[in-house]
Amino acid sequence: MTTVPDWLEVVLRAVAVLAAFLVLPLLVGQAEHKVMAHMQGRMGPMYAGGFHGWAQLVADGVKFAQKEDVAPRAADRAVFRLAPAVALVPYLVALTAIPLAPGVVGADMDAGLLFVLAASAVGVLGTLMAGWASGNKYSLLGGLRTAAQLLSYELPLVLAATSVAMAAGTLNLTGIADAWGPWWLAWQLPAAAVFLVAGVAELQRPPFDMPIADAELVMGPYTEYGGLRFALFLLAEYAGIVVLAGLFTVLFLGGWAGPFAHVVGWLWTLVKVFVVSVVVIWIRVAWPRLREDQLQALAWKVLVPVALGQLVLTGVVVVAS
Repeated sequence: MTTVPDWLEVVLRAVAVLAAFLVLPLLVGQAEHKVMAHMQGRMGPMYAGGFHGWAQLVADGVKFAQKEDVAPRAADRAVFRLAPAVALVPYLVALTAIPLAPGVVGADMDAGLLFVLAASAVGVLGTLMAGWASGNKYSLLGGLRTAAQLLSYELPLVLAATSVAMAAGTLNLTGIADAWGPWWLAWQLPAAAVFLVAGVAELQRPPFDMPIADAELVMGPYTEYGGLRFALFLLAEYAGIVVLAGLFTVLFLGGWAGPFAHVVGWLWTLVKVFVVSVVVIWIRVAWPRLREDQLQALAWKVLVPVALGQLVLTGVVVVAS
């Protein structure tokens, strides 16, 4: 059997990850159009292009491409222009460590969980940069709210993920998925709930979109952005949903676990990622925005205690067994 050179394998893995990064967020964006349209009774997104509005996303892309790229006179233009890339690229980096199936992963790291959490957290810096560099007080307020929200929700997110890593006895994402059992759905359910809520909050998605808060901050850190730069922030949001759903699938849903997993395990992973993404979209539709004090209270008075309690329970079970 002919072996593939190491350099060629690296190139093929990089191309595969890049292709997934370019396709999956767009599919999530298209799904958001359709799911929200059905849930809210808005049929507009169902018409563009004929069958089920398949061309709606294409029309949005053309619209963004046609808009003029402008920067405020008072803006720090270098940072202003760099911010969308800083918001987007870390999710591409994080996606490389999330496995679809055994061996089907961009980079199988011993500390893959820590790598994904660290890389995805960097993306928030793009929002901070956008808010500070815009030269707009509303954008700056949105950036400050982003910082406060990140500090509040990063802790319960990491604690929930740590509980699963402790139960599996490894930080390797493939090892965590292999160690998963159906009974984890009950045992790690509190950690799963904390992880999902904290993840949505870190993405600044409704009902946790206080940094954007169009009613009082216009569009928060993104107020001065238009055209393709604003589209990159939207793409970063959808890429964040994919990374969150992928990590949630591996940690709490067994990744590729399912019938005929040895043949179509990658398909099970993609189905679960899509289902979790739809849940994230449903949360946006179903829940009203929180006030800033409610947002902070939820993080520190509810999520952190629940995550700590789950971590202690997991530690007791692991030591006892």
